[in-house]
Amino acid sequence: MEFNGIDAGTGGYLFPAQSPADIARTARRSVLPRELAAWTASFVRDLDDLAQTGWGLVVPDGLDAAIIDALCPLLDLRAGQAGAHYRELVVRPGEDKSTFLRRNGMGPGPADPRRVPYYLLIVGPPALVPYSFQYLLDVQYAVGRVDFDTVAEYAAYARHVVAAEERGVATVPAHLFATSNPDDEPTGLSARKLAEPLARELTAFGAAVTKDVGAPATKQRLRDLLAGGPGILFTATHGLGSRDGDARDVQGALVCQDWPGPLAAQPIEQRHYLCAADVVAPVVPRVVFSFACYSGGFAAHVSRLPQRLLVHGALAFVGHVDRAWGYSFLWDGADEHITAMVSAVLSLHEGHRLGTAMEAVNCRWSEIAAELTTRLDQLGADDRRLAWLWTACNDARNYVVVGDPAVRAC
Repeated sequence: MEFNGIDAGTGGYLFPAQSPADIARTARRSVLPRELAAWTASFVRDLDDLAQTGWGLVVPDGLDAAIIDALCPLLDLRAGQAGAHYRELVVRPGEDKSTFLRRNGMGPGPADPRRVPYYLLIVGPPALVPYSFQYLLDVQYAVGRVDFDTVAEYAAYARHVVAAEERGVATVPAHLFATSNPDDEPTGLSARKLAEPLARELTAFGAAVTKDVGAPATKQRLRDLLAGGPGILFTATHGLGSRDGDARDVQGALVCQDWPGPLAAQPIEQRHYLCAADVVAPVVPRVVFSFACYSGGFAAHVSRLPQRLLVHGALAFVGHVDRAWGYSFLWDGADEHITAMVSAVLSLHEGHRLGTAMEAVNCRWSEIAAELTTRLDQLGADDRRLAWLWTACNDARNYVVVGDPAVRAC
């Protein structure tokens, strides 16, 4: 089994291939969530109406009050929209998702905005509120996170969201950007099995879609799209990774068509990828959705690229934490299956809030995890099937929203 991701130091693949038996052994040691039901609108008829769904801030205990003050324009906006269902909630040290919900009057099951709002914005780094907390909360709620290095960056993001809602946008186009690097099977697959069919499906549903797939998907083209492109930008590329703890600035950078491929056997250079340092204001796309390793985050960090995009004008970024696999768009071997991606991008294009648009992606994780749990309970489960399900489950789980989940692309 081959994995995505390019090593920033060597220019080769970041992870070696593993056998199904190796992955199956890991799967058998896994502890999976038993709460896997998709969110249902028991108390809500309109998921885009914050007065019905509610909106809440989720902060770690002891968070710098200056950060909350910097976010005040956004908080005031959401409080006015959510009314009685606006909340500010605290996560205590070491508290997991279940304990947090129980302390706030909730247990497993659909969101009840009278206790805990449906839209929730976590503030702070994964070191304080772990990704595991975010993943599990996201099963039933629409969850995003903001984490910046300075108070000024929090303030800039709040201003961008408020200004965007005041301006409004009638309709926005979507643009698909996908590499197919030389002699590189992972990006060849994502171009053929994700980007091209996604363009066809969105067009069939009446969405305004443009694309750069393969040769046109250069770094300069991506910079141009950020500076004056579509309202929704979807990318499918390698993500840059590094085993060097000091290389955080490039972890999750998007490897463009400029990279000559794995057979070049040379260190990757900055001209081959787009990282945070390449982003300048203003960033035009409101929502960027990136299928790439580390594009959303890694370990206890949010990646620099989405941070920079949000500071300079983007409203939200959807990316992957840690490794990304082709299981995001492949099923049962090599059959393309992109229903969740189509649903997410189409919902954004139609003007729904991002957290609602991501429900299809979250439900996909729930469904795969339910099947994996059942297989793990069976004696003599086939290693190949188990390895496949475990990998697909982790891949589906690790998509996160960086930014307010209540933003819209239009």
